[in-house]
Amino acid sequence: MFGKRKVVHKSHEELPFADMEGRELHEGDYVESFRYALGYCRILLTDEGYVYESLENGTRVNWARMIDASTKYQKVKKLDKKPT
Repeated sequence: MFGKRKVVHKSHEELPFADMEGRELHEGDYVESFRYALGYCRILLTDEGYVYESLENGTRVNWARMIDASTKYQKVKKLDKKPT
């Protein structure tokens, strides 16, 4: 009567690589980070995937650590031009 339930796994949808406003991000784009005190960053493509490299201190953070759980977007804002 109370047997084990069959677990149904939903297929994982691909996470969008987009900023907080939904704008698509690409290698070479400049963004403002809202996590890990990175400040302004440049997006790089490495062997491990996309990383944000801080222009202020050189710290690199993997893109997966920047995902906002509620929206699935990155906690960054895309900049139209290189910050000065």
